[in-house]
Amino acid sequence: MENNKDTTYDESQIQVLEGLEAVRKRPGMYIGSVSQMGLHHLIYEIVDNSIDEALAGVCDRIIVDLNADGSVTVEDNGRGIPVGIHPQQGIPTVEVVLTILHAGGKFGGGGYKVSGGLHGVGSSVVNALSERLEVEVSNGEHVYYQSYERGKPTCKLKIIGDTDKTGTKITFMPDAEIFETLEYDYEVLLKRLREQAFLNKGVRIVFTDKRVAEPKAVELYAEGGIKEFVQYINKNKDVIHEDIVYFEAKRGDDMEVEVAMQYTTSYSETILSFANNIHTIDGGMHETGFKSGLTRVLNDYARKYKLLKEKDANLMGEDTREGLTAIISVKVAEAQFEGQTKTKLGNSGARTLVESALNDKLSAFLEENPKIARVIIEKTISASRAREAARKAREATRKSSSANNSSLLGKLARCTDEGSDYAELFIVEGDSAGGSAKQGRHRRYQAVLPLWGKMLNVEKSRIDKVYSNEKLLPIIQALGAGIGEDFDVNNLKYGKIIIMADADVDGSHIRTLLLTFFFRYMRPLIEQGHVYIAQPPLFKVFKGKNKDLVERFVFDEDERDRAIAELGKGAKVQRYKGLGEMDPEELKETTMDPEKRTILRVDLEDAIAADQIFTILMGEKVEPRREFIEQNAQYATNLDI
Repeated sequence: MENNKDTTYDESQIQVLEGLEAVRKRPGMYIGSVSQMGLHHLIYEIVDNSIDEALAGVCDRIIVDLNADGSVTVEDNGRGIPVGIHPQQGIPTVEVVLTILHAGGKFGGGGYKVSGGLHGVGSSVVNALSERLEVEVSNGEHVYYQSYERGKPTCKLKIIGDTDKTGTKITFMPDAEIFETLEYDYEVLLKRLREQAFLNKGVRIVFTDKRVAEPKAVELYAEGGIKEFVQYINKNKDVIHEDIVYFEAKRGDDMEVEVAMQYTTSYSETILSFANNIHTIDGGMHETGFKSGLTRVLNDYARKYKLLKEKDANLMGEDTREGLTAIISVKVAEAQFEGQTKTKLGNSGARTLVESALNDKLSAFLEENPKIARVIIEKTISASRAREAARKAREATRKSSSANNSSLLGKLARCTDEGSDYAELFIVEGDSAGGSAKQGRHRRYQAVLPLWGKMLNVEKSRIDKVYSNEKLLPIIQALGAGIGEDFDVNNLKYGKIIIMADADVDGSHIRTLLLTFFFRYMRPLIEQGHVYIAQPPLFKVFKGKNKDLVERFVFDEDERDRAIAELGKGAKVQRYKGLGEMDPEELKETTMDPEKRTILRVDLEDAIAADQIFTILMGEKVEPRREFIEQNAQYATNLDI
């Protein structure tokens, strides 16, 4: 039988993507994704270049504009990208930087001692993924200009004016052929730029949204740097000492660290680490050095002044971090990041430097401030006692669980495929709704756990109280992954945890209590996208009876009105006051069946903002909560009051 298929495999079939074609072909490799996150990344890459100028001490002002036409302008008063002819490429250096991958001052040419940026490919990647880009460079004598379309120059570099200033101005229009959306999220960008202002003290960042009728501009500037960052995070918390502990240390010319820290009355820790201005979400050597150094210093002090008795066990790491807000920022000449997304720092020297800085500087601070030292040590000892109580409660929980006499077993309706990624746990408010959910579920992969009564507010409680709480205990046991320091997402029995509560004030409160619990004690659940909120309908619009019955389940007033108009005269409306009013078939069809339901995934775009929201809504302070409610009352909908 003749085979007409060409089986040759030679050099003619190896495709070489020239220059920036590779970026347009596989944009995700360079900016992570083509979603809104990738769109934001374009701005970060250009701003990072300006921040690098600030790190070099030659830039103190950066302007970021979201323009009315959807383009973005980033301007700085740095040295300006060089405009001279590049010795190897034979074209102006600014054109090299904007058109050739891995070209720039970060690759050993001595342009920068320390630089951020994600892969050192920023400018050229932004150019490749932009429908058009314009660059203006001021070098103290002239203003140079060049324009590009999808990474290719549309004119030669030319002088368009004279100036005594220096700097770079880039305006780019993201390419609609590449990105799923061209809509920038102002709040997400503001958070990132605010972070950069805190991390680079003395740099003024002016961020303006010109897409709205009345452009809003905000100036981000932190003379106090990361000390102000800690202050910002703790603004709605009660602190146990007013003075923010701050110190810095250097190792030669190639590494430096800054640490700012303050303890609050809360029971959770907020530790944010950065390397070369990049938020190292997964920590790394600098964070490890901080944690081990902190534990050693506080234990040494507590032993020296007999705040810990001889018979007392040493403080554990988690004890020394209870209620702590800390920022660790290292600048490293040759940063080694683990993983392509650069979220974990691998330089072992950073651990040594941070640890020794704590040994020297934090020890000295405690000696010089005995009142603050005593307050901190008392807090950590109190945390240690609570941890011990939690251990006993946890052991008691395990015993009761293994003895199969837990009250949980009577409430949880398990599914056959428990332990698989596609298994779902519905946490349902109320016994009646729980009964409907149990009947309406798919028994193979959907489990149901009904909740009843008021749940513990973990924002105001230590972990030992969590273990002895009869409302939270069934959730901990059902998920099977532990909590707090013991939490291991690999042991999770369900791929999706779906919170199903009524669309009223009580339902909102239960959702918030549950989310606070997950955020404080099982954060990877949210970070890895396992937590969802069910969206039960608010109304049923129906007409006719029996065989002629037509039904529409709708989720808000507008949909209700459209459904009434569609069904015409004689249409009736049923308002669901709660989940318990739905029969099992209705609940299955509208809220549980993956083919028909709508569920919202809870994402953690911004851990700092989430931390602040939970502190405001669920913490001890009343005033911030009142302010938040007054500011956001206009957005409240479907309140059943």
